[in-house]
Amino acid sequence: MVLSAVAGYVVVRYDAGSAGDPGCEVVSGKGDGATYEFTPEQAVNAATITAVGTARELPERAVTIALATALQESALRNIDHGDRDSLGLFQQRPSQGWGTPEEIMDPVYAAGKFYEHLEEVPGYTRLPLTVAAQRVQRSGFPQAYAKHEPDAALLAAALTGRSAATLTCEGRPAATRAAGADAVRAALARDFGRDTLEPAGAEVGATPSPSVSVPADSGGSDGGTVRLPVTAEEGADTGARGWQLAHWAVANASELRIKRVSYAGREWTAGNTDSQWRPTDGKNAEDSADGADVVTLTTLP
Repeated sequence: MVLSAVAGYVVVRYDAGSAGDPGCEVVSGKGDGATYEFTPEQAVNAATITAVGTARELPERAVTIALATALQESALRNIDHGDRDSLGLFQQRPSQGWGTPEEIMDPVYAAGKFYEHLEEVPGYTRLPLTVAAQRVQRSGFPQAYAKHEPDAALLAAALTGRSAATLTCEGRPAATRAAGADAVRAALARDFGRDTLEPAGAEVGATPSPSVSVPADSGGSDGGTVRLPVTAEEGADTGARGWQLAHWAVANASELRIKRVSYAGREWTAGNTDSQWRPTDGKNAEDSADGADVVTLTTLP
């Protein structure tokens, strides 16, 4: 039985690790040369896990723990198999009360359940990552989480927005995916939560608040444009919130067919050979009119 369980674990990890060629990269904002390469599929899931954590107003350490756990359990892939009845990003088991298979296969739900259990761990932010993750997961391989901490920390710094202009993707569009301002808004609401993105009391189906997104030029050969005026909770870093949204957009570029993202005087464009954030040379200065801090996304038609 032990050998069978180990074999099943190895099969899941081997399959989870063969996710395709990397198309995204995150670099350290400390200038120490640390990097991590990953796939667009992994980028979408990492961005979702991070958004769910920040929507719950959890610290970056919680996001790092969650990302390291998902890297170990599924290689940041939403897989529909695993040891016994384990499923999804965190290999949660329906038989152990984590939810229905359908719920666990929803990355937003799965991330939320992970954070829910993590918050019940006393002093988890001060614990070694392996200990905090193991208190939630009850894994047979508790030390395995440790090797993912450096990569998870790089991802968390970028996807929470603390580290600016450090995440890039090639942005090769997925032809079968939905595109346009409506698809971007739906994905934002999915990951960050409707209550986070829309003001309290807003009616379902009502015109979105300008503090969330303002679609413009939604048709035409150049695709659509979505402008996201950046707001943050009192005492929070508005710049970090802006970079979180900008990096989220880059991570979802292939999924949502986003071809350009600009913020804080820098711009990322899909399909560039090096996929770097480059100075905008003031061409998007209108996005800072009236003191507003704006993330601008342009989608393919």
